[in-house]
Amino acid sequence: MHPSIDLYIVQINMASFKYRAVVVVLIAAIIMLMATSILSKSSSSTEEAEALLCTGWWGNTIPVNTSTTHCKWKGISCNGFGNVIGIDLSSSYYEVVGELEKLNMSSFPNLLSLDLSYCELNGRIPYEIGRLSKLNSLRLQSNDLTGMLPLSLGNLTQLIELDISYNHVSGSIPPEIGNLEHLKSLSLSSNEFNGSIPLEIGRLRKLNSLDLYYNNLTGMLPLSLANLTQLHDLDISSNHVSGSIPPEIGNLQNLTSLWLASNQLNGSIPLEIGRLWKLNFLELYDNNITGMLPLSLANLTQLLGLDISFNYVSGSIHPEIGNLQNLTYLWLALNQLNGSIPPEIGNLDNLEYLLLSSNQLNDSIPPEIGKLSMLKQLSISSNHISGSIPPEIGNLQNLEYLSLSSNEFNGSIPLEIGNLGNLKSLSLSSNEFNGSIPLEIGKLSMLNRLDISSNHISGSIPQEIGSMKNLHYLNLSHNNFSTIPSSFSPAHWMEIDISYNDLEGEVPEGLQVAMVYMKGNKGLCGGVYNFPPCPATIGSTNRKRKRYIVMVIFLLGIIISIAFFILGIVYCCYRKKIRKNTELEGREMKNTDIFSVWNYDGGIAYGDLIEATNDFDIKYCIGTGGYGSVYKAELPSGKVVALKKLHKLEAEEPAFDKSFKNEVRMLTNIRHRNIVKLYGFCLHKRCMFLVYEYMERGSLFCVLRDDAEAVELNWTRRVNTIKGIAHALSYMHYDCYPPIVHRDISSNNILLNSKLEAFVSDFGTARRLYPDSSNQTILAGTYGYIAPEFAYTMVVNEKCDVYSFGVVALETLMGRHPGELLQSLASTSTQTIMLSDVLDARLQAPEHGLVAQNIVLVATLAFACLHSEPKSRPTMLRISQEFLASKAPLAKSLQGISLSQLMNHDTYLIN
Repeated sequence: MHPSIDLYIVQINMASFKYRAVVVVLIAAIIMLMATSILSKSSSSTEEAEALLCTGWWGNTIPVNTSTTHCKWKGISCNGFGNVIGIDLSSSYYEVVGELEKLNMSSFPNLLSLDLSYCELNGRIPYEIGRLSKLNSLRLQSNDLTGMLPLSLGNLTQLIELDISYNHVSGSIPPEIGNLEHLKSLSLSSNEFNGSIPLEIGRLRKLNSLDLYYNNLTGMLPLSLANLTQLHDLDISSNHVSGSIPPEIGNLQNLTSLWLASNQLNGSIPLEIGRLWKLNFLELYDNNITGMLPLSLANLTQLLGLDISFNYVSGSIHPEIGNLQNLTYLWLALNQLNGSIPPEIGNLDNLEYLLLSSNQLNDSIPPEIGKLSMLKQLSISSNHISGSIPPEIGNLQNLEYLSLSSNEFNGSIPLEIGNLGNLKSLSLSSNEFNGSIPLEIGKLSMLNRLDISSNHISGSIPQEIGSMKNLHYLNLSHNNFSTIPSSFSPAHWMEIDISYNDLEGEVPEGLQVAMVYMKGNKGLCGGVYNFPPCPATIGSTNRKRKRYIVMVIFLLGIIISIAFFILGIVYCCYRKKIRKNTELEGREMKNTDIFSVWNYDGGIAYGDLIEATNDFDIKYCIGTGGYGSVYKAELPSGKVVALKKLHKLEAEEPAFDKSFKNEVRMLTNIRHRNIVKLYGFCLHKRCMFLVYEYMERGSLFCVLRDDAEAVELNWTRRVNTIKGIAHALSYMHYDCYPPIVHRDISSNNILLNSKLEAFVSDFGTARRLYPDSSNQTILAGTYGYIAPEFAYTMVVNEKCDVYSFGVVALETLMGRHPGELLQSLASTSTQTIMLSDVLDARLQAPEHGLVAQNIVLVATLAFACLHSEPKSRPTMLRISQEFLASKAPLAKSLQGISLSQLMNHDTYLIN
């Protein structure tokens, strides 16, 4: 072989050897790396398991035998290497309590999903949460988390879903939220966020859903919201957002729901809102919106619900409203709309709720309204509608609530109203109706409330009304009725007002068992209700003669045999008692329908309530009082309600019975977000109870007297509590007709829900103020809260509630009843008493800022309400407006303000 060839072969072999060596080294390196990785993964997995155990949420006895044991725990998901990628304890049976900081976030670098909703967690959201850089879903809703949002949330750039709703997180929404550019769903609702909505939120261009409702957000709607063109749902309701709705809102053409209700928005509704052609729900109620309804609303043909009530919208309702043929509810109440109701409203075939009350509408009801065959509720009360009720009203056979009160209707009540077989409430009060009540009204077998007061109805009261089994409230007062049929016999639980008519003759026996108001009828007699005895008649003479004969026979029986008489009496009494009991039981069994619980949606059944409380077992009792007991009941649907049950002995007391029925009458006619909701009731001699919205935190009185709960009720919450009470009382005094006076405003009757929001309750002594009545009444209320003039004048008016509100407002600021302070104000100078000295010492008093400003405003209003001269007190409407108006910053610190300065500033608050 040639030498050069041999050399070439040697070189090739050497190169091959070197190549093999390199390959071997590479393989060894890869093996070492894999081994290191496996060991690292194993170490990381063990660290994760230990971090989970440290929380105590799975119990401390779970062994960690292998690196993958924890992957089998409930709520834990792992990848192929045994690393935790998902934690979901939202439906866990483990006791997940304590602070969120128990979970060491840095131990889970691979975590993709964290769901700890409904876990009763407290404390702050730890800053370390920003280390979960791979996280795409974070759900912490419905806990008790506090503190502020950590700025490190801005590091979670892979997040698609973020839900921290229903907590107590405070502070402002950090601008760093704009870093989460992959976010599709963001919910910060039902917290305590303040400040303005950051402009940076407009960077979340992939956002489908944005929920910020129920916070304390202020400022204006940022124009950057117009960048969120993928948005389907936008809810910023129940905040303090001001300014106008920007025209740029029209850029959000994918919106299906727009909720801006219960804010302080002003200006008019922009024309550009008509570009939101996919919109299903538009909620703008409870703002300060002015101007006219834009014609462009007619473009929103996909709308299912439109609510612009409780604003200052003026002008007419355009005929183009008839284009919105998918509408199921249209609420335009409490505005300044004028003109007529357009006939085109009859085109809204799917409409179930039409509320036009408290406007300035005129002309007559168009007959086309009879086309709304799906309608369940129609309210046109408190307008200037005239003419007669069109007979086409009888076509609305699904109607359940009809209110045409406080208008200028005339003519007679149409016979066709008897076709409304599903009607539960009919109010025609304060109009100019004449003629008689049509007998067809007796066909309304479902009716539980009938009010035809303050009209010119004459003739006899139809006896058919007395036979209506479901009727609980009947008001025929202030009319020209002349007679009551002798056979008129309403159910004993019915409340009846037939006062101020021209009624004559004997009060029927059937009316002597019901709760009846009959004053102002000078022609009635019968020796009941302070009416004189009726003159002797042939009939009464015959009755006396029969009684005389019976008496003679009775005396002869005594003469014949005293023993026989005694035995006969004993025997007759025994038989009478047996017969009475039998008849009572039979009557109660026969009328089983009276045990059905009335409510707004039909979702509560009597049997469910009895089963939920095990027939009112003591273990479900959460409170007692002179009236009876309160029970907590969880229904099959999961809804939790409170039942106020009148005990048997209390039920036999007329005062308690009247109070219960009065509460039903009041709460079924009022609706406000700061008034406790009445879901239903059962009023029967054998079982009397009311079904309320359940309030988790109990009364304001109890919260203020528990140190821990009093601290939790911080200054911001206390101010909001007082504001809520003020808005509720303003609604009762000025948005209800006739006005309603509570008469027992006290800290015991202010209830707080789980979020420590305030609700006015206990309307047992409330009463309406009729303009032509003296409004004189017996003393009612809680000692220490009653206006001083009420004790000697016995005349009730709105200023009685104003005084009580002032006491409760001071009590909320002081943490105790202000009785001693009020006495010292009356006897000594207030020059040296400082506001900071009387505030609740369990909370640190702020020196400056919005909180301090609100505390000074509340104190100023409270002292104005406590003025000894009723005429010098402000109205609740003015107080409510003062809370809504913007205020100048404090000129001095809160610590430098004396009570005398506050009391001298009350003159500008007086009407």
